[in-house]
Amino acid sequence: MYLEYVFKGRRCGCMKGILNNKKRELTAEDTEHFLKMGKVAHVATIGEDGYPYVIPFVYVYEGGSKFYIHIGNLRESHFWSNVKANQHVSIEVSEMGGVVPGKKYACQSALAYSSVVLFGKIQHIIDDVKKEWFYDQLWKKYGDPNWQFEKGGYPALPKTELFEVEIEKITGKFSEAMSH
Repeated sequence: MYLEYVFKGRRCGCMKGILNNKKRELTAEDTEHFLKMGKVAHVATIGEDGYPYVIPFVYVYEGGSKFYIHIGNLRESHFWSNVKANQHVSIEVSEMGGVVPGKKYACQSALAYSSVVLFGKIQHIIDDVKKEWFYDQLWKKYGDPNWQFEKGGYPALPKTELFEVEIEKITGKFSEAMSH
């Protein structure tokens, strides 16, 4: 089966993370900054049946080669089942800008955007200290500093599944929508 052949890395490994249009490539520093500031990561996994599955996540990335996501209160899910079967993931974070209309034709219009794609291996983290660190970082990134809670701590830690992705390859690109 072709998909099985491709997903085992026999074919797609040579193109993984290759950008054809180098003039749109983000620098390493800009790629890391964009990934830190992004809001939603689309995480792709591969199931035992060879089909890809993509799901959005909030995430924590502080630079370097580690990327963190979590699921809560789910002991079985499509994502969890895929991760158990295959550690390889691809993650995309993007932000869409404006659309610049083409001069003569609609198909000459251009979209402004920035995006980062990374490839890596995911592993399940069971350490409660690391889970607490993750939630602290998550609330710093997504929360409001004015929020007040009646109690501190994270009583849902036992129901939280934390995952760490070891980044193997990362690329970033952008378009200012100046040309197609």
